[in-house]
Amino acid sequence: MPFPRLPDRSHDAQWLRVSKLIAEHIGLHFPHERLADLQRGLAGAADELGFDDVAACADWLLSAPLTRTQLQVLANHLTIGETYFFRDKKTFDVLASRVLPELIHARRGREQRLRLWSAGCCSGEEAYSLAILLHGLLPDLADWHVTILATDINARFIRKAVAGSYGEWSFRDAPIGFKEGYFSRTDDGHYAIRPEIKKLVTFEHVNLVEDVYPSLATNTNAMDVIFCRNVLMYFTPEQTRKVIGNLHHALMEGGWLAVSPSEASQALFMQFVTLNCPGVILYQKGDAGRRANHVPWAPPATASPPPEATYAPPEAPPAPPPEMPPLVESGPAPRAVAASLYEQGRYGEAAETLLDSFAGRAPGPDALSLLARALANQGRLADALAWCDRWIAADKTDAAGHYLRAVVLLEHGHQSDARGSLQRALYLEPNFVLAHFALGSLARSRDKHDEADKHFANTLDLLGRLQPYDVLPESDGLTAGRLTETITAMTAAGNTR
Repeated sequence: MPFPRLPDRSHDAQWLRVSKLIAEHIGLHFPHERLADLQRGLAGAADELGFDDVAACADWLLSAPLTRTQLQVLANHLTIGETYFFRDKKTFDVLASRVLPELIHARRGREQRLRLWSAGCCSGEEAYSLAILLHGLLPDLADWHVTILATDINARFIRKAVAGSYGEWSFRDAPIGFKEGYFSRTDDGHYAIRPEIKKLVTFEHVNLVEDVYPSLATNTNAMDVIFCRNVLMYFTPEQTRKVIGNLHHALMEGGWLAVSPSEASQALFMQFVTLNCPGVILYQKGDAGRRANHVPWAPPATASPPPEATYAPPEAPPAPPPEMPPLVESGPAPRAVAASLYEQGRYGEAAETLLDSFAGRAPGPDALSLLARALANQGRLADALAWCDRWIAADKTDAAGHYLRAVVLLEHGHQSDARGSLQRALYLEPNFVLAHFALGSLARSRDKHDEADKHFANTLDLLGRLQPYDVLPESDGLTAGRLTETITAMTAAGNTR
């Protein structure tokens, strides 16, 4: 089939309608000055969709409902895959010299966990750069629970990222010896990432505009660092504000957001505290970050390990929640107020509202679920786990309590205990969609691919019985259609293997 012909610019009104459709369905924004980019991308998609004329493809897009598969084809051709290892090196220098050492110092000997998210990860170079950086900063990495989540809307990018094999062009700004230290040469002349680095990163399909986050179900909550660079520029102003707000909610108090210099804007990031370093702007969440502008920035250290520091002794575990008196259910008003606060990302206030409402009253499962989520989204995992245990003690037959306990345990890094809780949830509720999905994801992380395929197949079977816009229980708003798209994209990207 010949490659589709590009159209002339004589029908810009029609192409603006196509642009609006793409923005509504995928979240990508092509204003008038970028219509040529839209046309070039759609030319490639037209070929895959069976058209030899891109104008005919555009007419079809405007007249026919689109399937999830067709939308994924469009996303694959309309997103740009230009990246390389340690791109914008100054940002990584600040991360290595200040941000990560401060986090490591604060967590060492206490709750040794770090959570990073490469949002819009493209073909994986950025996420693996973060993994390599942490590998060098943490000589006791095995004693830490490290999460590096990497997400993208483009299934082809994720497929390449999962493969972890790169050509010379991906190393164009890498230091001497970098390839030899972290990659193995393949027979086809590429370089494959070393297994100990590769296993630190989990790749998932996420649409930053359409998907619900932060969410325990998608592991997009309580992040310490989020990289979202050269991504916001592709959204409408309204979408950009929405994404920034969601990323703010997804960060821990004091967590950091990195965007590209061209995307930095005081107006857009007013809810953050700005850290200005030479050639780099980072944004920090919350009151803890208000000191950032007043702390002198030090230039990055050499490649030698950071000096040893004296760390505080481990903190005592949190006190268990008080016994819940077997009185009447709490009224709906406090729960509704807490839910509203939760939706605004005000997790601390939501938790306090719920705890105050429990005085003299026995909380119901909805309130306990919301409380566990609010605590987990603040990184208060021990508290969240304690309340899950109290919930289960009060009602051992509620599958939701076992599921949420499993999700919190997974964030703790306790995979075996989490698996047991998920199995109990399914024993109590065999059609619990998210429990099947979580078991599949857990099996995949343990390289149990046949087991993962079984659980994902069960998940898709159950999802097929629902309407696409049905919200899944215990999901923070995730719909059946979006989870179906996620699993389908994972399968297309070879991400279950």
